[in-house]
Amino acid sequence: MKKIIFVLLAAAFSTGAMAQLKVNKYHEPIKLEKKWLKYNPGDVVFHDEAPETEGSKIYHNIIPNPTPYIQENARRVLQTLYYGPKDKNIPKIKTINYSLVNEDGISWKYGDGDNVGVCYTTGWIEKSFQNNDTMRLDYETRGVLYHELTHAYQLDPQGCGSYGDGGENWCFIEGMADGVRVACGCFDQDFKSNDRPRADTWRKGYRVAGYFLYWLMLNKDKDFLRKFNASAAELNPWSWDKAMKHVLGDKPENGVEELWDEYLHAIGDR
Repeated sequence: MKKIIFVLLAAAFSTGAMAQLKVNKYHEPIKLEKKWLKYNPGDVVFHDEAPETEGSKIYHNIIPNPTPYIQENARRVLQTLYYGPKDKNIPKIKTINYSLVNEDGISWKYGDGDNVGVCYTTGWIEKSFQNNDTMRLDYETRGVLYHELTHAYQLDPQGCGSYGDGGENWCFIEGMADGVRVACGCFDQDFKSNDRPRADTWRKGYRVAGYFLYWLMLNKDKDFLRKFNASAAELNPWSWDKAMKHVLGDKPENGVEELWDEYLHAIGDR
């Protein structure tokens, strides 16, 4: 990630943490475009349901002001998915309920419509803070937030099954969430990195599809993620193959399997 929002980080991190940023591998938050700076992504209602845990204490020490932190990163997700605040397709979310919980797992999004929620587990916070690496925790916390808030703001493709059947709809939902996370710099953007899973098909979703989408943004169309997201509102029935051709042009080489093959050759997996 490219630039640092000094006001936000000064509020959230110590001087020592800022110095640490300069010597480790973690990315700074991407710069927000001016048009997004005053956009209200939704009012944040913060809940700490596990104040007795070490993870809760760590979170509050690192992020003492969670509301502006969450809203600032929500704007980065919106900036990655949409051209600007006036885009007619942006879901109008009124409330983001954000909870620290002492449960298994990492994080999840719940709710629909104008009221959504994100749970973040204190156990994962503790694991991410191993070796007292402040910037590692921020990097992971932002990355998890990008993924879950993509679920809040992304469009839902129609006529291609349901999320629960593990097919093209599911792959779009989870692939886009990790694609946004990569584009925002909270997975390593080096395609040789261990952050990128090796796979034989884009249908495995998550980071497999996410890195594929990010590569298309870098190599085919700088607005690819925005256009691919918009295709969910523009095509019915939707499919990965139709969406690729809708964005890049109705040519045989722009079919999803052809692009996947090109991608694997380009990054050295074939």
